[in-house]
Amino acid sequence: MTQESGAAGRGGRERRSRADRLLGGAAEPAAPRTPAERGETPVAVRRAALVVGLEAVLLLGGALVLLYLTLTSSATSVSNAVAEVVYVALFGGVMAAAAVGLWRVSPWARGPVVVLQLILAALGYTTAFEAGRPELGIPVLALAAVELYLLATPEARLAYLRASGE
Repeated sequence: MTQESGAAGRGGRERRSRADRLLGGAAEPAAPRTPAERGETPVAVRRAALVVGLEAVLLLGGALVLLYLTLTSSATSVSNAVAEVVYVALFGGVMAAAAVGLWRVSPWARGPVVVLQLILAALGYTTAFEAGRPELGIPVLALAAVELYLLATPEARLAYLRASGE
């Protein structure tokens, strides 16, 4: 199904397929890119990545505990219990991916981490003060506060300013 482009055999033109003529052929390969130089990751960003990694491990462990409780007890609503397990596991997976992104100073990672920390802070406050479980809520509040502080340090902000500017 190949046809000659242009006049048949004139001007030394090569044969092109109909798809290449209609949609355009493949682009020529680009010149090899030189790897971007990355500066040293600031200590505050590394610590922030470690805190988010710890939160991710705790959330994934919590998802496993919830799954065990769902399987071994009689839940009022099994669909709600399974949805809770899925949400906590998904939340933990996003936190794990964000921890890797923070470790690499990827510009996409900081925004989701800040949003997730604000959600965790709200949940920690509710757990500690309104639900009367300060042994669970206070550590969550402390982790969220430490994380937000580490991401707000001047060296962390400067690292992300450089990462987004390159």
